[in-house]
Amino acid sequence: MNADTSTPHVPLSILDLVPRSEGMSMREAIAASMRGAQAADRLGYARYWFAEHHNTANLASSSTALLIDRAASMTQRIRVGSGGIMLPNHAPLRVAEDFGTLVQFHGDRIDLGLGRAPGTDQITAQFLARTSAEPSAFMNAVEQIELWSAEAPPEGLRVAADVATGTRIPLWVLGSTVNGAHLAAQLGLPFAVASHFAPFQHLQALDAYRRSFDATAETAQISAPRTMVAANLVIAETDEEARRQEATLLAMFTGVITGQRQALQPPRDREDLEAELSPALLEQAASALSVRAVGSPASVVEQLERIVRSTGADELILTAYHFDPGDRIRGLEMLAEAWGLGI
Repeated sequence: MNADTSTPHVPLSILDLVPRSEGMSMREAIAASMRGAQAADRLGYARYWFAEHHNTANLASSSTALLIDRAASMTQRIRVGSGGIMLPNHAPLRVAEDFGTLVQFHGDRIDLGLGRAPGTDQITAQFLARTSAEPSAFMNAVEQIELWSAEAPPEGLRVAADVATGTRIPLWVLGSTVNGAHLAAQLGLPFAVASHFAPFQHLQALDAYRRSFDATAETAQISAPRTMVAANLVIAETDEEARRQEATLLAMFTGVITGQRQALQPPRDREDLEAELSPALLEQAASALSVRAVGSPASVVEQLERIVRSTGADELILTAYHFDPGDRIRGLEMLAEAWGLGI
């Protein structure tokens, strides 16, 4: 493989939505994700994050903190966190207590990524809603969490989160737009851009974040901007097999677009997929998933290097949907070797 050595091989991380394949139970889906976390830990990936989704029959990622605890208990080195906790669904005090407890369990291996989206449909969001998704409310909630986990919370706090005190939980802000980027910058926190399914403003958002980053903010945890870019990964031994595996990803996302979600479907030839789904729908899915790397290890490395060059990412976080969880782990192994993880 002739990789472009002028492009730095930034750390790679994994985002897991705990997908369920056709014929698989929720318990089996969770077990498969835990095997994925163990593989990522063994192979040298930097982080393993779990998303938060509700009322979604093909995903088992609704209880994010519980998944983090399980994965951290089954791994040794890798950082485990949320990508992310959707703050409108939670009371900030409970988030601080949950993640403070996770740090007490697992030490400095826990990340808390925070977002403003509901991670579900509007009806379900009404059952979950605890705080507002408005920017000012989001910033206030982040500030509260940061204060509750500080080494010395300021005097006068009416309520303490004692289990979180002193943990200084590493915070990330998740977003897909320029507005989200500005919030991360104003808070002085790292920014993870959700370009894996919302790529339409990701370059503008990254630029806005870097230009307006405020290292002097009271909530700042870093001294300079730090960015993580999300991308879809479909990797196999050959380009042809990866394109066949990509059908699982495209079919899954067309279900998101149409509201007809189903468990992950087996890979198939593109002609078979096009016979089932309209060209317009497939084009819409491909556009939403445009930040992706599909192919053999050599092809994927080249595509990921292009993403790093175009975005200036400090880290990539990858999400991969495979009908067979074994294919996903083999993909992680191939990419780790091709990217030089652990070397």
